[in-house]
Parts: sequence; structure tokens; C-alpha cells
Amino acid sequence: MRSSLTTLESDVTACRLCPRLVAWREHIASTKRAAYADQTYWGRPVPGFGDPDAWLLIVGLAPGAHGSNRTGRMFTGDGSGQWLYRSLHRAGFASQAVATARDDGLTLTGAWITAAVRCAPPANKPTPDEWAACRPFLRREIPLLPNVRVIVALGAFAWQKVLDVGREDGGDLGWTVPRPAPAFGHGAAHDLGAVRLIGCYHPSQQNTFTGRLTEGMLDEVWGMAKRAL
Repeated sequence: MRSSLTTLESDVTACRLCPRLVAWREHIASTKRAAYADQTYWGRPVPGFGDPDAWLLIVGLAPGAHGSNRTGRMFTGDGSGQWLYRSLHRAGFASQAVATARDDGLTLTGAWITAAVRCAPPANKPTPDEWAACRPFLRREIPLLPNVRVIVALGAFAWQKVLDVGREDGGDLGWTVPRPAPAFGHGAAHDLGAVRLIGCYHPSQQNTFTGRLTEGMLDEVWGMAKRAL
């Protein structure tokens, strides 16, 4: 399984299927943000990260332009990641509360973090064609994490894309997606057969700065996941 995850990582990071995303991620990597002007940006698709024996799979939308697109690791180097890893550390999944770079020593236990789309999209809005191009990566990744029993979708986009995979490939995965599909909501939870899907507001600054998502709300999602297990 670890060898297969390594192969998947190589395939993800080499992908150039979406011209708009390739152009955008490389533009960001070359122009940079002033605060990171002395750093070398990753500027490529971002692979999943975590514990190959994870029982918890966390799915986000896509890498942040100056976060994961800069550091090369999911939810690392921006405000969303600060919130996420602090909470994962409190819950016992992350070895430390700070995530700044791929080599900062952070490890996960029992959890794996990935995204529906692997390149930073303009305005954080991938197109349907871009999701279609990235979909095989998520579809390949899920069976390579055979101990996953709970999936937490960070935001409505991730929720929808997890259900899309389950609807089309659920038989192979041991999932059953009801019709109509379950609606996203913070704290929404639905059994999909082999896994339980839980919704969580994305820890974006749009949600955390406005109070739509609080640290307590985020912590409670991991509590729900543990109870579901």
C-alpha cells in the first residue's frame, strides 16, 4: 500500500492536464507574495499527506495559492492550515499544532488529508472539467487507505465530490449513496455503508474570521468522528 501511495504521489505531482490550473499555479509560484519573496514555491499539484493506516480521511477543496502551492503539503503555510492542525493536535491526530513546511517535523496518526482538486485554482473555484481531470486521483487514493471508516468533508465542494465518487464507484468501494444525495451541513453525518461521511465548514478565513466556524465547532467534528468509529 505504501508503495502504491508513493506511485500515486508521483503521478499527482507530475500532472499537467488542466492548462488553466497549470498556468495559475506557476504564475503564483513565480510572482509570489511579498512576505514569501525569498522562498521557492512548490508550484505543482499537491499530494495527500498523513498516516497510511488512517481510519479518518479529511477531504478539502484544493490547495491554497500561497499555502500548499507554496509549501507542497496539504493545509500547510496558511491560515486555514493553522486552524486545522491546531485542532487536529488537540484531538491527538497531529504531532504538533504548527504546520509551516514539508520538513517541519509534523506527522499525523490515524488521519490522512487530501483534496478533491490538487492544484490551486483561481478564486478557489475549480471548473467541472478540472474536477473531472482530478477525480481519478481521489478515486485511486481511497482504496489505498483500507482502514478508513470516517470521512470528514471540509466544505460543500468536498462533500459533493466525495458523494460523486461514491455514486459512480460505490459498489467497488463498498459504499451506498442514497438518492437524493445527503445535503451538506456543518455536523451533518450520513452512513455510506463502509464509511460514515461527516460535514464540516471549511476552516477558511472567510468562515473563521466571521465566526461561522469556531475552534470549538471544529474540535467537535473530530469528536463526532471518534464516536462514529
